[in-house]
Amino acid sequence: MEKKNRQTILSKDGVSYLIPFILITSCFALWGFANDITNPMVKAFSKIFRMSVTDGALVQVAFYGGYFAMAFPAALFIRKYSYKAGILLGLGLYAIGALLFFPAKMTGQYYPFLLAYFILTCGLSFLETSANPYILTMGSEETATRRLNLAQAFNPIGSLLGMYVAMNFIQAKLNPMDTAERAGLSNEEFELLKQSDLGILIAPYLIIGIVIAIIFLVILFAKMPKSSDDSGKVSFLSTLKRIFSISNYREGVIAQFFYVGAQIMCWTFIIQYGTRLFMSNGMEEKAAEILSQKYNIIAMILFCCSRFICTFILKYVKPGKLLAVLAIAACCLTCGVILLQDIWGLYCLVAVSGCMSLMFPTIYGIALKGMGEDSKFGAAGLIMAILGGSVMPPVQAAIIDMGTIANMPAVNISFILPLICFVVISIYGYRSNKRG
Repeated sequence: MEKKNRQTILSKDGVSYLIPFILITSCFALWGFANDITNPMVKAFSKIFRMSVTDGALVQVAFYGGYFAMAFPAALFIRKYSYKAGILLGLGLYAIGALLFFPAKMTGQYYPFLLAYFILTCGLSFLETSANPYILTMGSEETATRRLNLAQAFNPIGSLLGMYVAMNFIQAKLNPMDTAERAGLSNEEFELLKQSDLGILIAPYLIIGIVIAIIFLVILFAKMPKSSDDSGKVSFLSTLKRIFSISNYREGVIAQFFYVGAQIMCWTFIIQYGTRLFMSNGMEEKAAEILSQKYNIIAMILFCCSRFICTFILKYVKPGKLLAVLAIAACCLTCGVILLQDIWGLYCLVAVSGCMSLMFPTIYGIALKGMGEDSKFGAAGLIMAILGGSVMPPVQAAIIDMGTIANMPAVNISFILPLICFVVISIYGYRSNKRG
């Protein structure tokens, strides 16, 4: 009996998908790494090139732009060819984008780096559009959501590694000279410092580019499950019309948009939340920021552990029901983030990550359930929903910039936005559970 259960999640019709599952799951960690090594680069580029924070934020515009621009082209590609072809093209673009950091460094200009980021994230868009539905096919439909949650559990492991590399191999090694001091350098001194810092910044990207190239070759020559549209015909508009007429899918795209927005807001502004709290207790700003970053890492570790726990719980609880329960718990914790102005508010914010761990893959699995070949286009819509991560955080930042609202810290009030997001997700979980 134990053997049967062990085979169920990674087998179908007597065929084991263990090796393909391991290879594709490695891709989940790889795009998690790319996401979280990039977030600190906004500040790094601003300092290295003596730019404004707004100009530095173009890194995120290029990053999300690649995701958004390539989602449906990726769906068309894998619909015509296969999931494996989509994975290989994604890995290829990822590797090319990472390796382009070297010629970008040689130019000494900022915009070639943005092009490299855009190409890199075009690859990530292909990877996510291909890998998520590919994992769903590697076993029975009944265990699809559990299987995707298991694969997605390795995404935050990559994220933690990305955060660690950014902190210890880029931020810690850059010249400690601050922005004001850099502004006083002569052009010759500035160029020497810039080239030195860029040499440090690009090193991890070049290494990951080589690693990606090796994984590309492994998957290229590995025997992978075949999954393609035998007709080879692609009807883009009619397929879009068909999939968005399905309420379960349409609501899933909306829920995913709000989820990604909530995730990015909670992880981005935990630094501001903690810094305000610790500075109010007399701590210096830099020390407060460092301590807040440690809480951010704890939140990511909790997120990672919770993903494995939730994957186990899904053996016994329906995905929609568990999604609704965790979203309601996240709403309660977010209320604590808003109303509590002491360390308990920060504890609540860290705990929210435990609730979020299940959400992305579960919304994904529920939305694509029973869609067959249409899941290739459906996956693209769900990947485009990542746009929520670039639309909502600037709104929260604008609220935080107000300083104080109704005699409360604006950073606390700003978490009304994630609260709204979790309400939307809880409604989707409830409705999908009712649909069965």
